[in-house]
Amino acid sequence: MTVPMLKIGAVLSTMAMVTNWMSQTLPSLVGLNGTTVSRGGTSERIVSALYPSLEEGWQIYSSAQDADGKCICTVVAPAQNMCNRDPRSRQLRQLMEKVQNISQSMEVLDLRTFRDLQYVKNTEGLMKVVDGKLKVASENPRSLNPKGFQEVKDKVNQLLPLLPVLEQYKADAKMILRLREEVRNLSLVLMAIQEEMGAYDYEELRQRVLLLETRLHSCMQKLGCGKLTGVSNPITVRASGSRFGSWMTDTMIPSSDNRVWSMDGYFKGRRVLEYRTMSDFMKGQNFVQHLLPHPWAGTGHVVYNGSLYYNKYQSNIIIKYHFRSRSVLVQRSLSGAGYNNTFPYSWGGSSDIDLMADENGLWAVYTTINNAGNIVISRLEPQSLEILQTWDTGFPKRSAGESFMICGTLYVTNSHLAGAKIYFAYYTNTSSYEYTDIPFHNQYSHISMMDYNPRERVLYTWNNGHQVLYNVTLFQVIKTSGD
Repeated sequence: MTVPMLKIGAVLSTMAMVTNWMSQTLPSLVGLNGTTVSRGGTSERIVSALYPSLEEGWQIYSSAQDADGKCICTVVAPAQNMCNRDPRSRQLRQLMEKVQNISQSMEVLDLRTFRDLQYVKNTEGLMKVVDGKLKVASENPRSLNPKGFQEVKDKVNQLLPLLPVLEQYKADAKMILRLREEVRNLSLVLMAIQEEMGAYDYEELRQRVLLLETRLHSCMQKLGCGKLTGVSNPITVRASGSRFGSWMTDTMIPSSDNRVWSMDGYFKGRRVLEYRTMSDFMKGQNFVQHLLPHPWAGTGHVVYNGSLYYNKYQSNIIIKYHFRSRSVLVQRSLSGAGYNNTFPYSWGGSSDIDLMADENGLWAVYTTINNAGNIVISRLEPQSLEILQTWDTGFPKRSAGESFMICGTLYVTNSHLAGAKIYFAYYTNTSSYEYTDIPFHNQYSHISMMDYNPRERVLYTWNNGHQVLYNVTLFQVIKTSGD
């Protein structure tokens, strides 16, 4: 009677000690009093796709000074949640998982101990009866007749199931010792991490870094235009559709529109898929279909302020289609522009007319017979599609793989195949050009659409049935309020 109750008491006492240590000491060791360690999670937003690749962090390059001595810097924005990739953060999450496993083991022990304790309590009356009969028999052996002996034997047999319960207590006691050893090891590791990290609250630091990243992103959006100096590694968002196509988000600044549009193919297509968010596009869910009244040609479409601008099939007509009203608001001929594979990019695909948008508005890139097949840039009025101004770049369009506008500058690639690079730049603000050498990784070896989104400052590409993003590095002069 006394031995089992002592073992039960030892188990419960040890479990209480461990539980108390876990609830009080562990949070203070990792500096998480009143906070919770955040798991990495799988955010449904495509934040990581809209900013530099995983290997890149916030970088500010102080590279030159202007004539007035002002610092000229380059700012590169990284992916969100950089702290989640910190080795110490991973180690902490692993330790917290171990703590969770230990806690679950302790809960199992607690339930089993409670169950077995109830069994022992239920057999306590029976043990008292047996104890009383044995005392009477020991004091007066003659009183133990065959009938009385059989009664005692039967009572003892009823107590036999108690033996495995006691054996379980012995096993649980060993488990408690093992758990105590694991907790001790955890304590040593956590204290070592605490010494390495210093006295700061790790979760607080992580939140401060995220806040700083948000402020830096906001600052980045306020920066003026810059010159393209680099393109990041490709970020594959999805693999869908045929070899040729286009996909895009609204390029209007500012805009809170998070919809994504996809247009598969370059020949006589009419079906446009509209997804609610980038996450829905990645999963291929929550979309509606627009059936255009006129088929398109090429892949040089653009969405600007809620409307789709595209080249009508077998014509040089530009159509403005409004998504909300599902109607054509305006259509206008681009005078003299070649069409139907007269002056396409090097990959063909009826890519004669390429519509695009940047920080300065809406543009059309095309060519005419009068310009001898060289690329022509025209800035368009978004409401009427009238041409506001035109530039002749002197660069042959058939020698270009693709092109895109950033801050009023047209950047042209020398190929649509593997090994392509950004080879030529034409500056509309000075009507001048230069040859460049900006490499980028053409991962799937056949780009049929490449457009810049000024709202997100990324390049959208359709690459051999893959929808891919590239981040860009712009060389910018950062002016202070006192300048």
